[in-house]
Amino acid sequence: MRKFAVFSGFLGSGKTTTMMALTRYYTERYGKAAMISNDLGHGVNLADNRLAQLAGCHASEMTDACICYQNENLANRLNEYYADGCQLVISDIPGFGVGALEHVYHGLTEKFPGQFDLAPFTVLVEPQTVDLLRSGQGGDMEYLLDTQLVEADLIVLNKCDWIAEAEKEADRAWLAERYPQAQVLAISAKKQEGLEDLCQALKQGKASLRRPDIGYGGEAFQAAMGKLSEYYLQYHAVVCCRTFDGNAYLMDMAAEVQARIREAGFEIPHLKLLAWEPEGDYGKADLLGTGRPVEMPHRFSRPCTEIAVLLNASAVCPPDVLDPELTHAIQKVSRRYQLELTIFKKEAFGMGD
Repeated sequence: MRKFAVFSGFLGSGKTTTMMALTRYYTERYGKAAMISNDLGHGVNLADNRLAQLAGCHASEMTDACICYQNENLANRLNEYYADGCQLVISDIPGFGVGALEHVYHGLTEKFPGQFDLAPFTVLVEPQTVDLLRSGQGGDMEYLLDTQLVEADLIVLNKCDWIAEAEKEADRAWLAERYPQAQVLAISAKKQEGLEDLCQALKQGKASLRRPDIGYGGEAFQAAMGKLSEYYLQYHAVVCCRTFDGNAYLMDMAAEVQARIREAGFEIPHLKLLAWEPEGDYGKADLLGTGRPVEMPHRFSRPCTEIAVLLNASAVCPPDVLDPELTHAIQKVSRRYQLELTIFKKEAFGMGD
């Protein structure tokens, strides 16, 4: 078997965590698996790919554009993985992306007929997104939240460790009724629960290759995308003393960003902060909105003396507001910890630009 699966899903649905967990789980039990992190930022070793490699996953990245517009590059990458013995390859798309069913699955099928065994088009969703859709309170992002699920062959309700069993079953039933074209699974990638069901769904299932009318490029699409911005920053920090707490630094940074964006009247659906030291120890902080607590899925095991930092933010906020707010937050918190910063790269751009 040489399967390929796209994992879609809105910002913060847990695509990277799920791909990492599934890649390891599958490799341990069934054969070699690999993951591709797709990112709009320019350059190499952006946050998700660096995280996957630090965690020991068989991983690579495709940057500069959505894989929707890189059919040839994607085909070459898949063939390299298959030649290396991989039986399953998974790639995500950016968290606000729609249209990958058409552009990736149909693109590969039409340009490379018969070459790739396409697994069900998979969309991850978290309980909070289900709540927004059920209540009709998705606001400016509701078109994207709904359309991603309309495209799905397989819907994966993730982060089920956050909710009670009754709520999980209610969410799963609602998703099955609202999106009857898709199989619905419930998992917790963080707790590694439900991964066997996901493996089997990808191994045994096939892409339907439907062509739903999603209004791609239309008014609702343009309205949603026009409100989104991306921010990427890479820097190196030298620490003044051997008691530096990298975990506290990342948590304080995320909290400062959260406060500034909230005060500015905007939203930040996903902020990723990844830092590592030369010896390979690393920490990661996640922010999934201005009204939710900062999460720390991985912590440094000891004090640091120097760290490299990758910051990636996706925000419902103009880039000319997002850039100075994040810049101020980084400078303020870094001064508090007496860090000497060297910035290597910064990008800020609107998705409607």
